Amino acid sequence: MKKNIKTIVGGKIKKYRAAKAFTQQKLAETAEIDYKYLQKIEGKNPPNLKIETIEKLSSALKVKITDLFDS
Repeated sequence: MKKNIKTIVGGKIKKYRAAKAFTQQKLAETAEIDYKYLQKIEGKNPPNLKIETIEKLSSALKVKITDLFDS
């Protein structure tokens, strides 16, 4: 089954977060987003994301936005 883009982005965020040894709480604080929202983003049924949220997360993780979309 093909993953949808929201699941791909959520998985990439989780992967980069783990690689940087960030907890969800630490990444949420660094990206200035709600911790519970980050949990949903990395979960099995992620919400639609605003581009501003994607920008905040990519900046906090120090990765290019496009890195979050590679499958």
